[in-house]
Amino acid sequence: MAAFAHSAPCWVDVQLSDLEAGKRFYGGLFGWTFRAGDGMPFADAYSDGRLVAALAAKQDGRMPTTWGVYFSTDDIRATVGLIRKAGGQVITDPVRAGRAGVLAQAADPGGAVFGLWQAGDRAGFEKQNEPGAFCWTEVYTRQPERVDAFYEEVFGFLGTDLDLGGAPGGDPGAAEAGADFRMWSPAGTEPGPDTAIGGRSVITDAFPEMLPSYFLSYFAVADCVRAADTAVRLGGRISAPPFDIPYGRMAVLQDDQGAAFAVLQPTELLP
Repeated sequence: MAAFAHSAPCWVDVQLSDLEAGKRFYGGLFGWTFRAGDGMPFADAYSDGRLVAALAAKQDGRMPTTWGVYFSTDDIRATVGLIRKAGGQVITDPVRAGRAGVLAQAADPGGAVFGLWQAGDRAGFEKQNEPGAFCWTEVYTRQPERVDAFYEEVFGFLGTDLDLGGAPGGDPGAAEAGADFRMWSPAGTEPGPDTAIGGRSVITDAFPEMLPSYFLSYFAVADCVRAADTAVRLGGRISAPPFDIPYGRMAVLQDDQGAAFAVLQPTELLP
């Protein structure tokens, strides 16, 4: 299993009220197969026999139904300290997940929640940037200046600013308006699209005022239009219909329990 650079997205999971329904939805959409954890209320998801995500049964009905993203860290306690120093909130202090690794949950100054993962026996994804697997994540916020400074301090991200018309984004209206967007590249790289591992967008007036800051994670697909149609057939919803961006064709979807995610058909797979 490949190791992940410090600050790289390395894992995603979704919290669901009905785990079996989630397996039917994502199995039908992405062709995932599943293995249950030993006596645990979750299931690891596999694409082509390689680990790509996990589905977890919510232990508290008040928990949001949402996809969560985890960033790799070499020293989770040091990263937690940086989060507090930079104005973020630690939701769950580091806790060991058996021999797999150590995890924590935090929120940035705008309230977007994300996870940290310090690898043990499990580094994270075994497959990414291919159909059926994670390929991108971005945070939506109303406080771009504070949030930019936070991720730069905590993870060492290097930013590349461009308008949403030239970058992935979950709000096609914002793309047309040219709302600002920042791509993140890991420390030690030359910042730009070739090294970017995620991004920051701005929550525009197109969204309700009560919408909180959040991370939107993307999964690569071979056919964006077919994926959107399949999601609807399986009981999901389309939040943003398929539209073209410089990196391919994307859509924003919800599963049959309300968890939001995006799908991206890369440019090289377009007809």
